[in-house]
Amino acid sequence: MLQQKSRILVLAPHTDDGELGCGGTIARLIKEGHEVHYVAFCNCDESLPEGIAPGTLRAEVMRATNVLGIPPERVSVLDFRVRYLADQRQGVLQHLVELNRDLKPSVVFCPTREDLHQDHAVVATEALRAFKARTILGYEMPWNNITFDANMLVRLEERDVELKVAALAEYESQRHRPYITERFIRGLSHSRGVTIGEEYAEAFTLYRGVL
Repeated sequence: MLQQKSRILVLAPHTDDGELGCGGTIARLIKEGHEVHYVAFCNCDESLPEGIAPGTLRAEVMRATNVLGIPPERVSVLDFRVRYLADQRQGVLQHLVELNRDLKPSVVFCPTREDLHQDHAVVATEALRAFKARTILGYEMPWNNITFDANMLVRLEERDVELKVAALAEYESQRHRPYITERFIRGLSHSRGVTIGEEYAEAFTLYRGVL
């Protein structure tokens, strides 16, 4: 997908967003030898089902990203308050500016500006501000997107989809979510693949392309 080895940054407002939005693409990029970094802004302890210990999602995202092939030293889980990123907008932007300065990624994945979840929209808007000189791709989350401009698609192989399914299976605390199921993950990947004559794909909104 990229002609030379590149540094990739995946921005996840919450633990599991990166795997849901671009897990198959992450698997493909790592397979191709690219360096992938993953940042989750919220540990989401407040969103855990009753009886689940704090820190569970932090542990699950570490296992999930490891399944995709991201080394633990390239995964960060920050402690912004879930559902309140709008109140912490400047802090989010500052962290993104520092990531841009320190990592100098070639490609950045984030949610779309049209995502209805307030935290997702904040990360998307501030990512566009902080990484305006980089290639920026907004990932698809159909349960949050009323509109989605699928103007870039990434072909996936069976193994990429298998790894995405396996990664999301690590989120045992989120098994009640209908979009965590293998049926949904494969169905969406196949649906996107059909649009370009492939078995599987993931769809993105290309906000900026820098060659």
